[in-house]
Amino acid sequence: MRAHVAADAQTASRSPALLADEQLLHVQQIVKRFPQRRPWRDIVRAPLARTYVDALRGVSFHVGAGEFYGLLGANGAGKTTLMKVIATLIVPDGGSVTVAGHDVERDAAAVRSLMSLSLASERGLYWRLSARENLKLFAALHAIEPGLVSARVNEALRDVGLVEAADRMVREFSSGMVQRLIIARALLPQPRLLLLDEPTRSLDPVAAREFRRFLRDELAHRRQCAVLLATHDADEAFNLCRRVAILDRGAVVAEGSAHDLAYDVLGARHVMTVDQPDHDAFARLSAGGDIEVLGRESMEGKAWARLTLRVRGGDDAVSDVLATVVRAGVRVQTMEKAQASLADLIAAVLGRQRGGSDAR
Repeated sequence: MRAHVAADAQTASRSPALLADEQLLHVQQIVKRFPQRRPWRDIVRAPLARTYVDALRGVSFHVGAGEFYGLLGANGAGKTTLMKVIATLIVPDGGSVTVAGHDVERDAAAVRSLMSLSLASERGLYWRLSARENLKLFAALHAIEPGLVSARVNEALRDVGLVEAADRMVREFSSGMVQRLIIARALLPQPRLLLLDEPTRSLDPVAAREFRRFLRDELAHRRQCAVLLATHDADEAFNLCRRVAILDRGAVVAEGSAHDLAYDVLGARHVMTVDQPDHDAFARLSAGGDIEVLGRESMEGKAWARLTLRVRGGDDAVSDVLATVVRAGVRVQTMEKAQASLADLIAAVLGRQRGGSDAR
């Protein structure tokens, strides 16, 4: 599936017949406005006047069972507001959201029984209770059958790697352990839809990798749980999410796979390690429009340098560029595809959308 930008961002990528069978979450033209805070002087002059800020502007997308769908964008783009609407915490001002056919406004209780939410800023735990006691308490709040509570709690603790710390008080936990316990709480009801806001932000690299593996293999593949993931992590966006949507000021401005979006707006990027980074061959290729040199990194203590190149013409042109450089007498140690940074991808999409200089 090719990525699509701007005008096509809200268009579904599959036929309506397939969507009717597959979609678990359906978000259609969601609008949300909040009253804008006014200075006291304006309130005194016009106490009944109201101005509003559009937090969400006609957001539409769908997520299928077992699918990872990523929400990308700068802080304030509307990601958390959107998750709160889906989680029935905020009532939208327009549009509709359904989870497994249940409307978030008319069937809020049914929606809450099917989904779990974990927000990055949420800290609703009881610090003087142990991790196990916290989970047992929340299991009761979820109305999990008493005979299933112990097994569910043990399973959730195992899934997030907190078995050994299960009986320690939460006030003794590190920030990463607290984050894992919040995620464990979200897993207790065995949801069909899991909403995660930066779930690995406080986790160390090993814990983050294991948690992503659990999400992919256990939740999505075995349980067919859909995951809506708001993230700033490149590994999650590029390697975990099947599709992503980039939000800007409350609207979806691009949707597709992260790799396709990066290719469409940034082009094919490669890193070439060479012994003559200043050779005329690179200047000639640049002048001819075959490549663009994006960066250069000298290797300390070695007569080699890494050049980051944008290759015009995509992957098919890479072999031609490599052959041209070698024929010119440049020794090439390695040449490999470079993954664009998430920041570069978002900046380029927003630049293209706004008609700025970042759109390339």
